[in-house]
Amino acid sequence: MVARPSARGTARWRAPAAPKLPASPDLTAAGDLAIGDEATFERLGLGDLDLSGRSADGVEFSRCRFTRTDVSGSRLEAARFADCVFEGTNLANLRAERSSMLRVRVSTARMTGLQWVNGALRDVTISDSRLDLSSWRFTTFSSVAFEGCNLTRADFQHADLRGARFTDCDLTGAQFSQASMDGARFARCDLTGIGGVTSMTGAILAHQDLIVLSYALAGALGVRIENPDEE
Repeated sequence: MVARPSARGTARWRAPAAPKLPASPDLTAAGDLAIGDEATFERLGLGDLDLSGRSADGVEFSRCRFTRTDVSGSRLEAARFADCVFEGTNLANLRAERSSMLRVRVSTARMTGLQWVNGALRDVTISDSRLDLSSWRFTTFSSVAFEGCNLTRADFQHADLRGARFTDCDLTGAQFSQASMDGARFARCDLTGIGGVTSMTGAILAHQDLIVLSYALAGALGVRIENPDEE
């Protein structure tokens, strides 16, 4: 099982630590890679590989670089990614349960429909990526930064977001019901139509985001807003 921190107290924000990559990979893999249960891969450059539709339990990647790799539609159980970088990868509809990322950087990735459930992310930066319809239920975020991402209709129900920061992200229609958000940070994000707004107790917002959130909160509380100048 993935360890989860205590629900008490507020997580102090800390910028994610950078991945510890080797100066050069031991091997640059191309074409195909045999992924099986309990397999371990270290110090690899994984470029232009088709790893879509795979299934594995307990697989581990350490100090690897994924470049334009297709992992879409794969199913991973208890997978671990440590000190890895994903650039221009396709992770759409990847299903990962009880899996973790540690010191990982993801950029310009396609992650539509990704399901990362009951997992853990620590020291992770995800930037300029498409994560619409992704699910992060019951996942713990520690020193995680989402930057410039499309997170429309993403599902964070029951997630521990106290160590997460969202900057310049589109969170339209995202769901936060029963999430732990004391200390979660939002700056210049589109929060239109989010669900579970009453779970945002203790979250930290940039002042320009407050207006949109106030409308969502009013709707959740059944408050009607009208213009007093209108008859």
